Amino acid sequence: MRKLFFLIAALFWSGVILFFCLIKSSDLPQIEVPYLDKAIHATFHFVFTVLWFLFFKKKLNTSNIFRPLVISFVFSFFFGIAIELMQQFFTTTRSADVMDELANLSGATLAVITIVVLNTFDSIVDRI
Repeated sequence: MRKLFFLIAALFWSGVILFFCLIKSSDLPQIEVPYLDKAIHATFHFVFTVLWFLFFKKKLNTSNIFRPLVISFVFSFFFGIAIELMQQFFTTTRSADVMDELANLSGATLAVITIVVLNTFDSIVDRI
């Protein structure tokens, strides 16, 4: 049951990212905060990586976090590239941006670090 919940949550979040990254930029609220779009990209991929990690961890039925972590990180990376390519080739109001992909990677990297730290902390607490 948890696996299905994580899958639905991850698919929903992937859809949210696709929607906001592919709609006309003029349809989005204009807020003048420097680099806010990069922070949004990082946040999108932080949550994306965590949700897909939770799904893959349940799907693989493992207590080891390494494999699901790598899969979710790589998936986030390629998902981000795919969105940038879609923006470039399938929209008229968006264009690909390498800095967006770097922001995506930073969000995914922060997710990996967070998961590793929480897992390490959990392991330490279990030993006490």
